[in-house]
Amino acid sequence: MDSLTQIVLGAACGEIALGKKIGNKALLFGAIGGTIPDLDVFLGSFFYSNSIDQLIFHRGFMHSVVFAILGAFAFGYLTFWLYDTKKRKGTTLRKDWIWLFFLSIFTHPLLDSFTPYGTQLFLPFSDYRVAFNNIAVADPFYTLPFLISLIVLMFYKRNSLQRKKWLRIGLYVSSFYMLFTIGNKLYVNSVFKKSFDTAGIKYTRFTVQPSILNNILWYGVAETEEDYKVAYYSLLDKNGIASEFFSIPKNHSLIDMNDPDLHKLSWFSNDYYNLVSLESGEVRYNDLRYPLIQKNNPNASVFGFRLYKKGNRWDYRNDTERFKDSSPSEMFSEMWERLKGID
Repeated sequence: MDSLTQIVLGAACGEIALGKKIGNKALLFGAIGGTIPDLDVFLGSFFYSNSIDQLIFHRGFMHSVVFAILGAFAFGYLTFWLYDTKKRKGTTLRKDWIWLFFLSIFTHPLLDSFTPYGTQLFLPFSDYRVAFNNIAVADPFYTLPFLISLIVLMFYKRNSLQRKKWLRIGLYVSSFYMLFTIGNKLYVNSVFKKSFDTAGIKYTRFTVQPSILNNILWYGVAETEEDYKVAYYSLLDKNGIASEFFSIPKNHSLIDMNDPDLHKLSWFSNDYYNLVSLESGEVRYNDLRYPLIQKNNPNASVFGFRLYKKGNRWDYRNDTERFKDSSPSEMFSEMWERLKGID
């Protein structure tokens, strides 16, 4: 999920592990631990010059269970060695710090696994991307109550029962909301299956995920032999099924997707992608797992790249021109209107 959410969750883990012993400093160290896995964004740009390699590296090994275990010991030992000096000598134990970093690092990819992006939890043994698709990569209804509870508890002494109470409130509310989104996902899956069947769409598979910043408006994409069928469904829709579908041609034959670099991209998208030929001679790659910013514009994918050859390899650059005809306010306004439901 977004960085703020990971910081909040990491801070809560720090409070669980060491809050009684070091107070608000535990929140800080937990927040640091919660951001460590996302450092792979910076390390990827340092290790790789190819954008596709950088994309694949993110949410890779540094988001795995193995890294959480190794990182917990490495950062736990180092932090204990730095902290356990002078007046702080003997106030904490090494195992406290190992536990803090394990909780804060491990919960990061675990939370990411609920989003559509997917997380390679089982590297280096398997590159399977765990993606439950039940919550958007940014959802204020999950983050804000959690954040408020942590801010409030900071004003209480470390041994205060009120501090423990507010921590529990944050954990319980965020966990309840996560369970709510899982229930939504199961329900919306059945809605889209019924919708595709009712519309007579012969699909080979389909996927469903919430739109950005909410869990009310959902997006479904079904793959057929010729194209993709896309639809939206709001929990506020009166008729109980998705009824407006539009088609997105695959165009997978525009370039050779068996190329190793392009194969990585298709794997990253779980093969939900389409290609568009541009006047410049380049090809736009649209990742269709995510809701389109403009619901009737097949080129309005959040992940839309311009593919080009760089030496013997394929690379990509961000394609901002796909939104040139609409302002961000217009695009979010359209999404908001659809979220309110249709009769």
